[in-house]
This record gives sequence, C-alpha cells and structure tokens, in this order.
Amino acid sequence: MAASFTGIALAPAHAQQSTRDTVLVSPEGDILDYIPNDGSVRWARDSRGNTVLVDNWGSVVATAMPADRYFARNNNPRRDRYREVSGYPETNPDYFPPAPSSDFGDDLTTSSVPEMREALPGDIERQTLPDADFNSQQMPDFSNGTDDSAALPETTDPNAEFVPGPKFQPATALGKMSSAEITALQVFLDREGFSPGVIDGKKGSNVTKAIEAWQNATGETLDPNNADDILERLRLSGGMAFTTYEITAADAAGPYVASIPEDYAQKAALPHLSYTSTTEMLAEKFHMDEAYLKEINPGVDFTIPGTIVKVIDTGVPKTGKVAKILADKGRKQVLAYDEAGTLIAAYPASIGSADTPSPSGLVNVERIALNPGYTYNPKINFQQGANNKVLTLQPGPNGPVGTVWIALSKPTYGIHGTPEPSKIGKTQSHGCIRMTNWDATELAKMTSAGVTVEFVD
Repeated sequence: MAASFTGIALAPAHAQQSTRDTVLVSPEGDILDYIPNDGSVRWARDSRGNTVLVDNWGSVVATAMPADRYFARNNNPRRDRYREVSGYPETNPDYFPPAPSSDFGDDLTTSSVPEMREALPGDIERQTLPDADFNSQQMPDFSNGTDDSAALPETTDPNAEFVPGPKFQPATALGKMSSAEITALQVFLDREGFSPGVIDGKKGSNVTKAIEAWQNATGETLDPNNADDILERLRLSGGMAFTTYEITAADAAGPYVASIPEDYAQKAALPHLSYTSTTEMLAEKFHMDEAYLKEINPGVDFTIPGTIVKVIDTGVPKTGKVAKILADKGRKQVLAYDEAGTLIAAYPASIGSADTPSPSGLVNVERIALNPGYTYNPKINFQQGANNKVLTLQPGPNGPVGTVWIALSKPTYGIHGTPEPSKIGKTQSHGCIRMTNWDATELAKMTSAGVTVEFVD
C-alpha cells in the first residue's frame, strides 16, 4: 500500500537512483534506503503538500522528492555552499539590493541565528497544580498575556533603587542613506559583535545604540555616512555584505509546523515549536528580516533544494569570555564585559514591563540551557486563556523563550531568546531580558555560571 501511495518501491538507494522517479530524502539530505514497516511511521502530507514519512512523535523521517530534482547537477548535490556575488565591483553602490517596503512604521532594526536543533519528543504534562516553591523554581516569568513579545507601556518599579547605566559618546546621526548603505553598516556591526538587531536595511535606534557601544569598546569614531569607509571595514572583516546560499534538501524538509497557536494548551500539543517555513528559518540563520529576505530574492521558491538565494554574509560569531553583563533598562541593551572590564559585545534587548519590572542591582548566572523546553504553571507564571493546569511545551525557536534560557539567581528571571526577533528593543518583556535567538546564543556561548549580571537604569 505504501509503495503504491508514493510510487516508491522498497528498494535500496542505488535502485532508487537508477529505476524510480521518486526518492525518499531524510532531513539530513540523504536518501533513505529503506521504509520502516514496523508501525513506527505513517504517511502524511506537510503544509506545502509534500508527501512525508512521520514518526509517532510527529517528526518528519523523510520527504518524497522527484529523483531528477535530487540528482540534478551531475548527481553531485551541493550543500551549504557559499559563493561570492558577482557582476558588480565592490565599490559599486548597485552591489546591494534595495530594502523592502514594510508596514512596521518605526524603522525596526534588530543582529546574528543559531542552527536549527531538532526538538526531542516528549509527552504533554497535565497534572494537578503543585504548591509553588518560589525559592527553588527557575522558570521564565510572563504575565497577563499570551505572548512574551506583547508591547507594553514604559514603566519603572517605584520601589527599586535607581542605578545609572554607562554614558556613551553619541553616535553621528545617520543622514540620507540608501538601504544598501544601511545594510552594509548593519552587517559590519553584526560581525563585530555589536548587534544592530535583525538586518533589514533600515535606520533605527538599535543601529544607533550599536554604533555607540562599538565606539566605546574600540575608542574609534565611526562615521555611518561614509560609505567608502564602511565598505573597506566590511572587506577587512570578511568580505562584502551579501553572499549566496544553496538551499539543501534538509532545509526544505524541515521539520516545520504549519503555524504556532496562541493558546498554550495547543502549543503543548505540538511535537516541537520549530520554524513555520523555510524563509523563517533562513532569515534567522542569516540574521535577516524575513520580508527583506523575500524582497531581495523575488520570485524564488525557497522550498526547492538546489535553489541559489542571496543572503547576508554574517561572518564568524563573536568569541571571548564574559565576566560581567549589564542589562541597561534605559538603553534597552545588554552589554558584555571581559575580566579586564573591556566592553566586548552589545545586543539590543527588551527588558522589564509594567506588571513585572526587571529588578535592580546584582544577580548571577546560575545555569544555561540551549534549546530549552518550557513548563507553563499558572500558579507561578500567569493565567493564559482558560489553561489552569501545568503544561509542558516542547523546545524550538518559536517557543516562549526561543532557543536559549540563561537562568539568573533571582527566581523566575532569566536572559532568553524570542520567537519574534523584529520586535527586540521596540517592545518590553515580562520582567526578563529578551533578545534575538542568535544574539542570546552568541552571548550564552561566551558566558558561564557565576557571571555577574547587573540591572542598571
């Protein structure tokens, strides 16, 4: 029945290559040389209409794909191949594509993204609510809402001690710049570890804050309006802003989910909270706004392996050893310092909210979890919809805390990622420090337990 349904015989890989029109491709991009027949998988269709094999946890085991597509290009599929963009000299302003129009309304800009990790399968936990132990619980704290990225009014805790943050030399105002020039500036700052947020070719406060932090760290003055200087700095930091990327079979296969529901009970029913599309995954992988990625690749079908797309060349991630972190509530920025007190990285962040202000003073990093799950407990977190039971949400970049959870010594507070990177630095969090997934990952890899975190105003 399975063979007639897909047109694929139960044959080894070499037989598929030579005699069949369709092959089964694993999420890693390899041909599946068998079809499990022990009841552990079933046939299904994903959100794009592809025929897929799905295991009992809902994860895609393989995707049915036309053989001629898979074995195109002389039977030598290329994966993760980067090529320089050709056709323009490096100094030609037309080298950069135009930025997309958007309806964000406030020149949103926000940085860099971790590799997609497969979520581990797990059962949904529904049980009687335990008595809350606020001295031992270490969970993200959200309140009165359905989403950690909800926009909230500015506020301060009237009982908190005012701790002034550092003062930086103001950045030179950005003049009339093309989107190409702004993109080049954003990419340079991103490579330096002073994140402008998502790269979208737009001016904004996140770009300005990144310039000011970079100037403080280096002792130099950066003129953002000097396009020739920015291009030279890009060349020295690894090359021009854009490169090309070939979409792999694994990219196209996912796993993806059709959509992310608002209700936490529905979230808990999902096998993972992964990306919803290839474009969302690629945008985070290359630190880009998703609309921008689509705009600079007009007419491209991102679901077809072998497709060459234009993306940002993010360079090498920032490295170093962080000894102290400042969470600057006034600047909406996280500042990372080494043992000598030198500023080595800075990231836009959403910190605190009206109902759950972030604390002031000193706390410590207690532990770091990459690709964490999330336990919803209405006695400790908040009442979300009609959910009054403990729920376990599986890991994934679209989970409430994204792909990183840096637990702090103050119970329920932490530094974490987000499912909505374009809002970072523009909205408030529910008491925690919220960053883009890739920025939070970069910071986590430079941080260890015991690092001091100071909240300043």
